[in-house]
Formats: sequence, structure tokens, C-alpha cells
Amino acid sequence: MLFWVIAAILTLGASLAVLLPLTGGMKGASAPGDHDLEVYRDQLSELDRDVARGLIQPGEAEEARAEIGRRILRLGAVERPASASASSSRGIRFVAVLAVPLLSWGLYGVLGSPDLPSQPLAERLAKNPADSSVDELVARAEAHLAANPSDGKGWDVLAPIYLRQQRFPDAITAYRNAIRLDGDSTVRQAGLGEAIASAAGGIVSADAQNAFEAALKLDPANAKANFYLGVGLAQEGRKDEAVAAWQKMLGQLPPDSPWRSAVQQALAEAGQPAVAASGPDAQQMEAAQQMSPQDRQAMIETMVAGLDDKLKQNPRDEEGWMRLIRSYAVLGKPDQAREALGRAVAAFGADSEQAKKFTAFAASLGVTATE
Repeated sequence: MLFWVIAAILTLGASLAVLLPLTGGMKGASAPGDHDLEVYRDQLSELDRDVARGLIQPGEAEEARAEIGRRILRLGAVERPASASASSSRGIRFVAVLAVPLLSWGLYGVLGSPDLPSQPLAERLAKNPADSSVDELVARAEAHLAANPSDGKGWDVLAPIYLRQQRFPDAITAYRNAIRLDGDSTVRQAGLGEAIASAAGGIVSADAQNAFEAALKLDPANAKANFYLGVGLAQEGRKDEAVAAWQKMLGQLPPDSPWRSAVQQALAEAGQPAVAASGPDAQQMEAAQQMSPQDRQAMIETMVAGLDDKLKQNPRDEEGWMRLIRSYAVLGKPDQAREALGRAVAAFGADSEQAKKFTAFAASLGVTATE
């Protein structure tokens, strides 16, 4: 009920604020022909005085009076339609002013939810976090940090959320506060660099570059920092260095890394095929060094056979085909490498861009396609 009372008072106040100036202006305004009528009356009085002084003949005076009379009659004929028009205009304005609140109330009664209970911010922030939306959780974290600005962990939690919400200036502030309060980490420095670059429209500035380089000092394999430093090289016109950095990065990334697609896209935009072939990871290489030559060879052949089986199930894996061709070539199995090349070309079509890429890549390894 309180809602409707407040809404009625606000609506009445808004309507009066529009109506009162209209009515006041109408009462104080003079008719458009009042001034002309005063002029004609003055002319009649002046004419009588000229006749009394003998400055004008009686016949001429009568003709002048007739002309002034006709003008007064014409003025009255014009004022009547004008008055009617003004009256009509006033009516339209009154109806329009009154229709707006009535229409608004009608629509709200149909579409609105006047019976919905109020939801004060304090009560929403006090809800169970599992029942809160992301915006409510962010508001809760912001309220906590406003009261506890030295909580580095809070800034550390909030910074990546700001980054995902594309609130880049807030993300920069949060990352810097987290670094200042809780110290350096590769994740914080890489996140700070990404926030700075994103705020600049994707330009890797000197500040962003410094953040990425700080991240690499802590973890040289950090994918985000390596990728954006390559972007910075490309933006500086050092395309060959950028391509080399991305190719190296592609060879080190695990197969399930979300950064693989970003690197491949960057290489494609640079006009370079993503031909980096990743071999065994560091743990596998260390284990292989402890094996006998026969066991090492058997392990490698097992890995290659596993890759071959995966490509039979998913023949649309471009990079996988190039890894298989290269593996067979390195193992000294040209027939299997040639067969893999033929299967790769068949999977994408002989006239496809992928087929041309496979053929060129195989040729660089000394493997030629068979008819």
C-alpha cells in the first residue's frame, strides 16, 4: 500500500509541475489583436481632433472612419478562429499531460509486479553465497574490500572476475592491490598484463610488457605471458620474431591447452602454418633417458601408434596429421609417413588448403606423396 501512496504523490507532483505553468501562462497572456485594436482606437480619436481643428474635411474624415471600421471588423474576424485554435490547443495539452500518468499506471498494473516484496541490498548481500548471483557476489566482495582495503586475498579473488566482466580499469586496480599486498605471482602479473592490454584495446604497451616479463621470470612457461609478448612483437613490426615465439610456444603447449587455438589463429593471421610438432613432455623425456635403447624405441613407437589410432577416430585434426608424418619420418619409416600423408590429404580433400599444407610440410621432411 505504501508503494501506491508514494507513486500517487510522485505522479500528482509531476503532473502539477507541467499543468501549472500552462494555466498560468494562459491567464497572463494577452490576445494577439489587443494591440492592433488600441492603435485603431487611437486613430479614430486623432481623426476627431483633426476635424475639430479643421485639418481635414468632413467628407474625407468619414471615409477614413469607414476604413478604420473595416479594419476593426477584420480584426475581430481573425481573433475568433485564433481564440478557438488556442482553446483547442489548451485542451490537447491538458489531455496529453493527464494521459501520460494514467497510461503509465495502467501498463504497470498489467506488466509490473507491485506485490513483489522489496529486496534491499543489505539483505541480498546477507544471502547464502550459493543462492547469490555473480553480480551480488561481486557487490558483496566490493563491500568487504571497502571496509577492509588491506585484504590482499579479496583483491586477488576479485581481479580475474573484473577481467572476465571486461571491467578492465577495475581489474588493473585489483591486480595491483593484490600484488602490493600479497606479493608477486605469475598468475597475478600475467593477469595484470592482460588487463592493461585489454584496457588499451589489445595494444601490448610498455606497462603490459613489463607485467608479462615479470610473470615469465616466475614461470617461463606461462602461456598467457608468452602469447601476449608475441602479440607485442607483431605489433612492433617484428613479425618473424613473433612467429618464431608462437611456433616455439605451440611446440611446448600440452594438447588440451586452451591457448593452442589462440596461437594457431595468430599464426594463421600472420600467414604462417601452425607446424610446430610437440613430442613427449618433460616427464616422458626424463623417463626415456633411463631406458635402454630398445625400450626407448618401443615407447616412442607406442606413442606414435596411439596418435595414429586417435587420427583414425578424429581425421579432422590438422596438427595431429603433421605430428604423425613427422614422427614416422624421424623414426625412419618413409612408407608409413607417405601413407599418413595420403590419409591426411584424403581426410580434407586433395584440393583443400590443408592438403597443400600437408604436402609442403611432408616435402620439407623428405616425404613425397604417392599417386
